[in-house]
Amino acid sequence: MTMRTMLITSALLLAATPALAQEDVDCANATTQADMNICSDKDYEAADAELNTVYKQTVAAMRAKDVELADISADYVGAEEALKKAQRAWIGYRDGQCELAGFEARGGSMEPMLVSGCLAQLTTARTEELKALLEPTEN
Repeated sequence: MTMRTMLITSALLLAATPALAQEDVDCANATTQADMNICSDKDYEAADAELNTVYKQTVAAMRAKDVELADISADYVGAEEALKKAQRAWIGYRDGQCELAGFEARGGSMEPMLVSGCLAQLTTARTEELKALLEPTEN
């Protein structure tokens, strides 16, 4: 099963769960596997939302850097494209790595939690990497 198929299947399973039940999950005290799966997915969704916000800011910053560098030499331009290339590569790495993480409980009820947990962890780490690009460097 590919990562895409697994994510679609997980999404369909979550959609089948009543929305009210998902909202009522106390993630600080989740005890059932279903609740832990829901909470892990919520963690990933929050991490992904933050990543998207920071990524947009980083693209804008790299675009501005390209404008600055163009004044020096056209040969220096490319920060925005390098960021986008790195992000595409990172997404492939993240998806593959997290699919692999799910094999610890392949086919079991814990697999979605392992995949979502991995996605949240790697996404949070990538967000920090992007934030570092936004910080001014000392010369």
